[in-house]
Amino acid sequence: MGRTYLITTVTLEREPIFADFHLARSAILELRRCDALDLSRTLAFVLMPDHLHWLVELRDGSLCDLVQRFKSVSAKNINAMDASPGRRRWQAGFHDHALRDEDDLPAMARYVVANPLRAGIVRTVRDYPHWDAVWL
Repeated sequence: MGRTYLITTVTLEREPIFADFHLARSAILELRRCDALDLSRTLAFVLMPDHLHWLVELRDGSLCDLVQRFKSVSAKNINAMDASPGRRRWQAGFHDHALRDEDDLPAMARYVVANPLRAGIVRTVRDYPHWDAVWL
């Protein structure tokens, strides 16, 4: 607990479900719920059309439990909005990188939120609606 990770998780078959603004906001709401439940502290995230990058400090439980909860509840909420109960939304597993004390967290946060810029989706990060960071 208290360890910081960079998580990357991908939608099933890289389906760009988060190109839909409302489905993206629903997934982001679940990130915020994880923080509100004190399971995590989100330092930065960007929700791309087909994947999530999440810079997160683990607060309670295991990293696997946190990511599983996020993916499970966000999929259930998306399916309710999309009238498709039981549909899988996320690929199994996730990639994680544990950060060390000497890692530059603000630089890592900037890297995370600049993902839409590097992908050529927007010309400036300000134009992309699905990101947030504690500091930049």
